[in-house]
Amino acid sequence: MSEGNNSAEPDVHPESEECPVEDSFAFGEDLELNQFDGLPFSSRYYKLLEERKTLPVWKVKCEFEDALLHNQMVIVSGTARTGRSTQVPQWCAEFCLSAQYQHGTVVCTQTYQRQAVDLALRVADEMDVNIGHEVGYAIPLETCCSSDTVLSYCTDEMLLREMMSDPFLEHYGVIIIDQAHERTVSTDLLLGLLKDILLHRPELRVVVLAVPPMTNKLLHHYGNIPLISLEVSCPAEVVHSNSANEDYFYSALRLVLEIHRTKTAGDVVVFLASAEEVHCAKSILTREGTRLGVDLGQMVPVVLCPGQGGQLPVLTEQPGSKKSRTVFLSTQQGEDMWWASEQVKFVIDAGVYNPRIRANSEVLQPISQCQADIRKQLPGPTGKCFCLYSEERKLPAENSLKILESNITPTVLFLKRMEIAGLGQCDFIDRPDPEGLMQALEELDYLAALDDDGNLSEIGIIMSEIPLDPQMAKALLASCEFDCVSEMLTIAAMLTAPSCFLEPPAGMTHEAVQCHRKFQHPEGDHFTLINIYSAFKQNQREQYLSAEKWCRDYFLDYSALKTADNIRSELTDTLNRIELPISEPSFGTKTNSLNVRRALLAGFFMQIARDVDGSGNYFILTHKHMAQVHPLSSYGAQSHKLRLPEWVVFHEHTLSENNCMRTVSEISPQEFLQIAPLYYFYNLPPSESKDILQDMLDPVGSTKRKDEKQKANGISSDSILSAGISITVLKGFMGTSSNDHLPLRQESASSWTE
Repeated sequence: MSEGNNSAEPDVHPESEECPVEDSFAFGEDLELNQFDGLPFSSRYYKLLEERKTLPVWKVKCEFEDALLHNQMVIVSGTARTGRSTQVPQWCAEFCLSAQYQHGTVVCTQTYQRQAVDLALRVADEMDVNIGHEVGYAIPLETCCSSDTVLSYCTDEMLLREMMSDPFLEHYGVIIIDQAHERTVSTDLLLGLLKDILLHRPELRVVVLAVPPMTNKLLHHYGNIPLISLEVSCPAEVVHSNSANEDYFYSALRLVLEIHRTKTAGDVVVFLASAEEVHCAKSILTREGTRLGVDLGQMVPVVLCPGQGGQLPVLTEQPGSKKSRTVFLSTQQGEDMWWASEQVKFVIDAGVYNPRIRANSEVLQPISQCQADIRKQLPGPTGKCFCLYSEERKLPAENSLKILESNITPTVLFLKRMEIAGLGQCDFIDRPDPEGLMQALEELDYLAALDDDGNLSEIGIIMSEIPLDPQMAKALLASCEFDCVSEMLTIAAMLTAPSCFLEPPAGMTHEAVQCHRKFQHPEGDHFTLINIYSAFKQNQREQYLSAEKWCRDYFLDYSALKTADNIRSELTDTLNRIELPISEPSFGTKTNSLNVRRALLAGFFMQIARDVDGSGNYFILTHKHMAQVHPLSSYGAQSHKLRLPEWVVFHEHTLSENNCMRTVSEISPQEFLQIAPLYYFYNLPPSESKDILQDMLDPVGSTKRKDEKQKANGISSDSILSAGISITVLKGFMGTSSNDHLPLRQESASSWTE
């Protein structure tokens, strides 16, 4: 095989020609026996083969095979419904088979869990093999592969985690990066790291699947590599709004109801701006659907937010009887998720999305032209796409860069673990902005994950082993010190899984709040989550009770709680593997509550707020923002069973939803001062709240701590959690002057003074 990736452009094979065996590799389509399992092909295989040959991607089959044979890297450019995600991986599997897998097998990354599972099931069917054997998938909490697997689908995050034990991915001979245009942080990381891996592994092949607007950037980044373009299928009939439609949300819902009243067959996909809008739309459509005539058939709203892990909704079609219409409600992500559904005939596109920039702000932004074009392809030539914006509206050419919109602290921790000093060896297509990198390094420093040289400390290495965000990983490690591991495992699992609270049906909000109140804990929301999980597990142990019915009765999501249970088991296995102590449960005691708060603060001391006037107006010390507790919190307006605490630690702050903090628990300022690194405290921006904390430090203790603030970590120096790095060293590592100010998160557009 050729080892270079700069060979001449391969000849294009006409569609009617067969691929010459001497220039490519043998395929098993004309053989009676399946080359992958040695069994005779079934009749279904030949039926599906005829369908596969009608796909647009089939026309470039020979061209792709030749390009893969003679080049290290190939780009395939095409939109949704071209068959690229199902056919290209199969051809790559045949390529590896022709080499007897001496260089490895095939892996194909997906940005969302559901797509990885659905594609694996479809491809196993087309290849006439068993899922979990020759074709498999790997997603968080579920691996369906074996030693016989030659083609596996996985999420991009899963492949990154695999690199921690296999940095050069030597298990694989072909790596396929699908949906590169989604520009997720994990996909961008893989695209950057693979460029270096190709230099170390000349036999490796990398295939990138993307939509046309992304290909120019890829060609510029990787140089002279083959580009194979697929024919664009005919788009649906497109109907634009005549004017700027600010009320897109209700316009979309009215359109859904109008489509349903016409009795025209076909499912509907509605793209809205955020998960909150999606859930609200489901509630409204469910209510309105009950008022429609029976002769119209049932209208079934289905929430499909691909960014929310742990949920794998199944697209079902029920031919015969009275056809029900499914209305898929989704966000801006995952336009490729409907590749397998032939029933989608209508798309309603709001044309906006919420990027959730850094501090979980939610500001409406227009979608890209790339996304708009993909959505127009989804209904097919016989369908309709309703764009709730004018045709003259200018849209950005490409998708937004998640690496610029996201908190990249987990990314920097991963790269540090990969020993990529200063990020220099990860050749990003678009580099993270310097401010974001500085903030990420600063947070890792505060979490004691870096040593004096800017490399991972012992605690940082352990944190990188735990599949959680760095703050939660640090809190879990701290729980080993404070003998509350069981409780922190539950909190981490519940906060990582989707929300366990179901959206109540219309008119049932009060009943749902009353049910949820039974689980309230006086210490706050983190402790309430422990109560819910404990009740769920207790109910599972009851022989004659149905856990699913119990969840419905209490307006809880059974699927989310099962996911949390699986996450907790995985985290427990991780702690056992790295030989960290797991204490016995002692939830409910005063000492345990104190220790849980300490463990939480060890990871989330940067997320502290103080009620400045006793009425629920909380000042966030790090951001200098004012915020309120979420209405559904134990301290929220709809619960109001517990008094409002003065000082709280929170898990998430979202500028939408009335600027609310989610998952809030009470702390004392003394606990904060005991646990938080003092050099973090001294770098807080000036405020009345900081002055109150400063006054609590006695003069002698204050002087002593100031002298030691570059080393303080808030936990005993001989424990596993003792580590730190001076601000001077951190600045030197980032190439800044020691006199430069090291800012904390500041957002002047919405800053407040206290």
